[in-house]
Amino acid sequence: MLRALDTGLLRLLRTRGHSPEVERVVLAYTRAGEHGLLWHAIAALGALLHGRRRPVYLRAMRAVLVAYGANTAVKYAFRRARPVLEELPMLTPTISGHSYPSAHSAMAFAGARTLSEALPGPPLYLAATAMALSRPYVGVHYPTDVLAGAVLGVAVGRLVP
Repeated sequence: MLRALDTGLLRLLRTRGHSPEVERVVLAYTRAGEHGLLWHAIAALGALLHGRRRPVYLRAMRAVLVAYGANTAVKYAFRRARPVLEELPMLTPTISGHSYPSAHSAMAFAGARTLSEALPGPPLYLAATAMALSRPYVGVHYPTDVLAGAVLGVAVGRLVP
């Protein structure tokens, strides 16, 4: 039942709101999340511009790195295959064939959680949610993959010293 719901939500995200223009924007945004680049850039800029909050920004960079590592370990433990919808191929290539959990989602939420100690939280969490949703939109993750990544990311963001 959960698998059917997951696939149904994936199909919904793969068939609604798609046009060449929207897909270009979403693909550019999701690529900015590769290896946590977007979150590292925000943290590095903050560390340069807000000297007294530098420790928070440096911790955010650590949290994103730890989230990436933890996500990779979980991904290889579960080895869930990426979704395949024959009539709706993925819009972007992936590094591995493993899907669960989403590294983009984990890093985004680790970054948002940590950076929200120095910057307004709502825009950060909105950006993290958009990053997470971009992954099923482009067809490389099930919705439960991004949900699990978000939970992992928030936990890492809270725990990394």
